[in-house]
Amino acid sequence: MTARVLHVSDLHLGRRETAVPAQALAELAEQLAPELVLATGDLAHRGRREQLERAAGLLRELRRPLLAVPGNHDLPYTFPRRFTRPFAEWERALGSPEPVHASDSLLVVGLNSVRPWRQQGGALAGEAVARAVARLREAPDTALRMVALHHHLAAPPWRAAHKRPLSRRGDVLHALAAAGAELIVGGHVHQASIAERREFRVVGGEPARTLVLATAPGLGRPRPRLLGEAQGANVYEADPETLAVVTYAWDGRSFVAVGRRTFARG
Repeated sequence: MTARVLHVSDLHLGRRETAVPAQALAELAEQLAPELVLATGDLAHRGRREQLERAAGLLRELRRPLLAVPGNHDLPYTFPRRFTRPFAEWERALGSPEPVHASDSLLVVGLNSVRPWRQQGGALAGEAVARAVARLREAPDTALRMVALHHHLAAPPWRAAHKRPLSRRGDVLHALAAAGAELIVGGHVHQASIAERREFRVVGGEPARTLVLATAPGLGRPRPRLLGEAQGANVYEADPETLAVVTYAWDGRSFVAVGRRTFARG
């Protein structure tokens, strides 16, 4: 049994410079036929209704099941709505900010790391982590166990210093690892990064399970003249023995696979 997920992030629809290669993305989705399209936030640029509706429409045109979690740009930028009804427009366009996808081959637990009083930084409530832990522990042995949120736990190596990772990421990582998570994915930094937990953190007194942390490159490009960031997406493929992470980059015509890492599961 193979699980395949197409992961996009940071569309920033509504920013005038953003050009999302929607047709090429549709062709990639048709070619790969993923079980799930996963979007990890900043789908809109200013959290406006029309921006979120456009993003939802673009992703649903891929004709695959969709799971989306919000980013900091998906909240309203107007007072008092940012604090009184921060996720009302998100829920109207995309549903729950903490969705779950479950099948025999795949479990994805979505977490909402956005906080209205933080412009860039993110955090998770203890109750949300506890709910994720419970869902992970209930997953079938055959399922790839994933957690998705907007804010990254492991930063990419290039120009990410001004975007802080998730608050208390060590505690969150420890809890999710102990519950059996195999893959934690996010966005926020507009750059791809793949790391295995044992590459950067000593695992003492715990089973040496594989746990991969992946961030997706931005699908939009809200600041092209400033950063020149690559546009792209990640694809995750898992069979009973291996987990592969493939990064695709937009070359102006199509999405091209530019990197692949494969990990032994378990």
